[in-house]
Amino acid sequence: MSINSFGHLFRVTTWGESHGPALGATVDGCPPNVAVDEAMLQHWLDMRKPGQNKYTTQRQEADQVRILSGVFNGKTTGTPVQLMIENTDQRSKDYGDIAEKFRPGHADITYWQKYGIRDYRGGGRSSARETASRVAAGGLARAALNALAPQVQITGYMVQMGPHKIDREQFDWDEIIRNPFWTPDATAAKTWAGYLDQLRKSGSSVGAMVEVVARGLPAGLGAPVYGKLDTELAAAMMSINAVKGVEIGEGMNAAVLTGEANADEIRMGADGPIFSSNHAGGILGGISTGQDVVVRFSVKPTSSILTPRKTITKSGEEVEIITKGRHDPCVGIRAVPVGEAMMACVLLDHLLLHRGQIGDAGGKIG
Repeated sequence: MSINSFGHLFRVTTWGESHGPALGATVDGCPPNVAVDEAMLQHWLDMRKPGQNKYTTQRQEADQVRILSGVFNGKTTGTPVQLMIENTDQRSKDYGDIAEKFRPGHADITYWQKYGIRDYRGGGRSSARETASRVAAGGLARAALNALAPQVQITGYMVQMGPHKIDREQFDWDEIIRNPFWTPDATAAKTWAGYLDQLRKSGSSVGAMVEVVARGLPAGLGAPVYGKLDTELAAAMMSINAVKGVEIGEGMNAAVLTGEANADEIRMGADGPIFSSNHAGGILGGISTGQDVVVRFSVKPTSSILTPRKTITKSGEEVEIITKGRHDPCVGIRAVPVGEAMMACVLLDHLLLHRGQIGDAGGKIG
């Protein structure tokens, strides 16, 4: 497996497995003199770590990040930053029954078909545990963004759990950190709590929709053809475990709009262009407009459930399987900080690309 890296100038390579001794990320291209320490990165990892409440997997991992290189006296040196997170609560025996069986909905069967070998202990590289590495790298990207473009704010939140959507009229940015679902709708959080409690007790699971917004982003990031900002954001979000769909701005709903309804009209404001709406999600022709960049992604239900499912073994025998162990009843909850991290990595990468090619040469308006 050779493709474990993403990014251009800010490049992240993740490594490690779910039940190995550790996992982490090697980050190359971070600018020098960015103030960062382990506590700063830990803040973001604490948002993602398991076992925080009854609505997430009960695996107990501190997700304690260590900086092994690339930082001196609290600042990045411009050399590769090596981040490591030890695994401390593996229960590999929970997976003994699936050594020969392929779990429906998991990557077990495709890994075996591709490589002829697989780490059945929690899925190895295909486990969502890998996303801890991304969140650590995303924390570093946030620190660099704060130094280069301090006005940029990245916020993720859940907008749907199963059939239950938030009420956009009740949207409250401050509410997001007050409930275990990272949702801006307090009423929806109460509904989801009861709904997910029933699913959790029955051993089932459910999907979700996550939205990530970047506010304060300057216009001009991205490129018109193969380096579109929305292309790379979509690829970044799609690479997250269990994600099955990505939308930018109006997304799939744009198919039902007329040209008049979809066009974001422009007028001149005191400080530059002002758009009447944001159906484009802050990106036109692959380039940021200066509006909020809005990305949504759907997360499928956790495939590890207690309901018996039909499957086959490596020898081709048809059998039933029940997936035991500790699993998230709604993996969308812990996908929120992962989506934020991927947004941060992509935006920093494009900010560096823009500075390198364009600098201050962009067209002025007014």
